[in-house]
Amino acid sequence: MNKPETRIQKKNHAVILDAGLKVFSQYGFRGSTLDNIAKEAGLSKPNLLYYFSSKDAIYKALLAQLLENWLAPVKAIDPMGDPVEEVLKYAKLKLKMSQHFPRESRLFANEIIQGAPQIGDVLRGELRDVIDALATVLNSWVEGGRIRPVDPYHLVFSIWAVTQHYADFEVQVTAIFGEGDPFPTAEVHLEDMLRRLLAV
Repeated sequence: MNKPETRIQKKNHAVILDAGLKVFSQYGFRGSTLDNIAKEAGLSKPNLLYYFSSKDAIYKALLAQLLENWLAPVKAIDPMGDPVEEVLKYAKLKLKMSQHFPRESRLFANEIIQGAPQIGDVLRGELRDVIDALATVLNSWVEGGRIRPVDPYHLVFSIWAVTQHYADFEVQVTAIFGEGDPFPTAEVHLEDMLRRLLAV
């Protein structure tokens, strides 16, 4: 049985993951090195290797944490709740994640663009299972006349595309939108779009 981490160990563990997130989201997996991450973390490379055995280990830990955080709101959708409000709550939360955790979104996007070499099994396994379960709920709402007919998978893809765009293409959004905050109006338009699409 492993001994619990000390306060310093927990702190260094978190510092390394934060540094890894910054480096990986900026340079991608291939363009990042342990030296870059150690420098960003303010630790020596041997000290970093005490906590993580390799660059791959840091990367996989970040992706695992990210997927856990992203899947939790999907699992929290209440089949007995108001369908439109449940979908809206999920979509708005995804938008807030894009707003407050853009590096995580870009890290995930980089992994997908590379063909998901590290998390392909998770995408075909846990992620697919969770989205299949959500599709069953959405289909039951359609069959019960509680929302308009909609393809559940394309609905989910559309929510992901709209919300994650603000993080993954932040430079483009800023170039077009200017220096103002796009998220308040983005939320209004997201809600309007989904209500028009789903409300019976």
